[in-house]
Amino acid sequence: MPATEKAAGARRTRLTPAREAELYGVVVELLREVGYEALTMPAVATRSRSSTATLYRQWGGKPGLVLAALKHHQPPPDVFNVDTGTLGGDLREIARQVTSGAPAEHELMAGLSHAALGDPELAQTMREQLTVPAQEALEEVLRRAVDRGEIPADTPARPYCAHLLIAFSVIIPVMEGRPADQGDVLNFVDAVMLPALRQPAS
Repeated sequence: MPATEKAAGARRTRLTPAREAELYGVVVELLREVGYEALTMPAVATRSRSSTATLYRQWGGKPGLVLAALKHHQPPPDVFNVDTGTLGGDLREIARQVTSGAPAEHELMAGLSHAALGDPELAQTMREQLTVPAQEALEEVLRRAVDRGEIPADTPARPYCAHLLIAFSVIIPVMEGRPADQGDVLNFVDAVMLPALRQPAS
């Protein structure tokens, strides 16, 4: 049974906010020390002075615990829920927020994305908690742009916007050895995304 299903069906233990914050701090500390693949639930339990049974009961497994810890440590901005009145303004604001985190946080998320390639359970949890909500919110941004007449409803680029934004931020460190900055992503929006979205289906 996937971790998310086990977590949904399990009886959660009530933890104080201070205790949850302490556990999340341990998880982030271990992530920085050993990476996602080498992090284990027993290691978290030992360092946080808790039991593995409590961790599994509360978060369902390592993917759920790690994502909860990262969200607590660096709450993700509601990057796709923007409404500036224009598609260009919306996408530029999203781009600014996507690159607003500290480099260390981007490194953690990049490491987690890499780990998901070999961990189906982690990949599924990331899709449910991160990717799907982002895609749904960005689709609302694009729907408003269609209603305003800024882009055609049948533009072929429409289904790939979230993929493009996320992939661009990930690939810059790989190809250039540095984090993507706001200038990079803003230029990408203006030079690639907006022109592509304005093209109707052929």
